[in-house]
Amino acid sequence: MSSLDIFTSEVTGTMVLILLGGGVVAAVNLKRSKAFAAGWVAIAFGWGFGVLTGAYIAQPSGAHLNPAVTLALAIKGDTPWGDVPLYMGSELLGAILGAVLVWVAYYSQFQATLREPDMVEMKHANPGPVHGVFFTSPEVRNGLLNFLTEVIATFVLIFAILTQGLVKDADGTIGLGRMGALITALVVVGIGLSLGGPTGYAINPARDLGPRLAHAVLPLPNKGGSDWSYAWVPVVGPLVGAAIAAGLYNLAWA
Repeated sequence: MSSLDIFTSEVTGTMVLILLGGGVVAAVNLKRSKAFAAGWVAIAFGWGFGVLTGAYIAQPSGAHLNPAVTLALAIKGDTPWGDVPLYMGSELLGAILGAVLVWVAYYSQFQATLREPDMVEMKHANPGPVHGVFFTSPEVRNGLLNFLTEVIATFVLIFAILTQGLVKDADGTIGLGRMGALITALVVVGIGLSLGGPTGYAINPARDLGPRLAHAVLPLPNKGGSDWSYAWVPVVGPLVGAAIAAGLYNLAWA
């Protein structure tokens, strides 16, 4: 598999993941949306379908879509360490592009929501009033506990991926097969419903950091801050959870 294959697959797959995942949050949270106030269950399934679609698109690269997955597969020995920066950089770029596409698709709804009087009063809020479309933040802010929540949730995701049986294609690339993509999508829905309440379940550093960067630069009126003081949690937590899951797998299951 060439570097171009990794780049194009991971950028495109992660872009679609964020477009559909961020899109369902926008649909539920933004006024003048037909899905306004549809609730947490809709968000959890929307993210699951986003993972499923992105994973099918990114089959040529093994469908990582997530630096935590890339790290775990490198620790397991399935992904060369030399490919890790390319995977992670591609995932981050795809996440930024996906967030920009959400902004384009819901431009009118962002304008309608953020120009209301109560939103004007919140223009200095940190995190900003539409942060959930782009990045996660905790319901109860406690750095250590928020970090541990992300570690636990990502451990579940990565351990499920590693133990389901990964597929090797004709050129030796190891990753999610078509059935594995479906199983992983359902695991993501389960994590969202069961473990998403405290922090919004980033479980993917690119999913959080890429859209957070987009939020910081996009011309959204009265958007508030991007909550950079919290940004380390959804980046470091998932990576630690992935490393623990991969280490345990190598110790007891490999």
